[in-house]
Amino acid sequence: MGLVQWLKGQLLCHLVICYGFFVSGLLINLLQICTLPLWPINKQLARRINCKLGYSLTSQSVALLEWWSGTEVTLYTDPENYRLYGKENAIVVLNHNFEIDFLCGWTFCDRFGVLGASKCLAKKELSYLPVIGWMWYFLEMVFIKRKWEEDKRNFVQSLQNLRDYPENFWFLLHCEGTRFTEEKHRVSMEVAEKKSLPKLKHHLLPRTKGFWVAVQNLRGTVAAVYCCTLNFRNNETPTLLGVLNGEKYHPDLYVRRIPLESIPEDEAECSAWLHKLYQEKDKFQEDYSQTGCFPGPKVTPPCRPWALINWLGWTCLLLYPLCLLLVQLVNSGSILSILATVAFCAAVSVGVRWMIGQTEIKRSSSYGVPLNNK
Repeated sequence: MGLVQWLKGQLLCHLVICYGFFVSGLLINLLQICTLPLWPINKQLARRINCKLGYSLTSQSVALLEWWSGTEVTLYTDPENYRLYGKENAIVVLNHNFEIDFLCGWTFCDRFGVLGASKCLAKKELSYLPVIGWMWYFLEMVFIKRKWEEDKRNFVQSLQNLRDYPENFWFLLHCEGTRFTEEKHRVSMEVAEKKSLPKLKHHLLPRTKGFWVAVQNLRGTVAAVYCCTLNFRNNETPTLLGVLNGEKYHPDLYVRRIPLESIPEDEAECSAWLHKLYQEKDKFQEDYSQTGCFPGPKVTPPCRPWALINWLGWTCLLLYPLCLLLVQLVNSGSILSILATVAFCAAVSVGVRWMIGQTEIKRSSSYGVPLNNK
């Protein structure tokens, strides 16, 4: 293990990274709040400003994956479709098998310049949390309570609000509704058997109703569905803690572009179409497990430097006052202040480890168990 790799695994480095993320996040939240008076005057300008602010925060996670851990996503896709990525609105359907699949999705967005405007489904409770939750609120994320009768109206309204969005956006969907585990897979396949649906080996049954509503409400705004299938070489099991420790992973992402007009408008037909899509995705995963690659040509999209520049800028800006504070604290000679600082750092460390722990697959949501495919 080299010196640089050893340093990446040290708690002090982790604390600096997390300090920069949370403090910059709070400052970004404050700037977003300052855009509130602008919304009734120039809504589109306010949206564009919030896209840039959102990118300034979210891209720090992308920089962590790409520049800190050295992980680079290899893309398998049709060269003709590749030229359209980032130039149109799209619904991005992702599989949900890994702890860092959301980071790989954000990297995909960043490589094509739509990270700041990317959307996703999120739990309503997150909208009340500082940093990520508040940022997502101003970015007009679609928040749900995971109770369909209560969510439907808000879901539809949130999607309708995106019809005049001023930036190209990708709407990221995990149609399975929750992260893959063996227990959830067992229950899901029991449902498949009861409904006479083909069983899947690498996926849960997709929840079709939310997908159909999204497609129906974004017709005329979104040009295509990007069907994305993610896997990792050499049977790697990536974790967020591993990324924080600087471990390098090797993700492969297979992307198919499907024009939205080819997706049926009827709900039952759309549901059958989505089930067929997941059967195809399952075959791709099975072939990957045997061959170690996806079909078609592969390409590595050029790495954009802005995530790294933004991350380094925030780190330098925020470390300077912190260093001044620590020097002043040491010079003061106050044992009580020093102990309080040590206790605070310990609390931050515990908090960071706890939040990372929530991304572990064994702690994933129970949403969708048992699945009712709604």
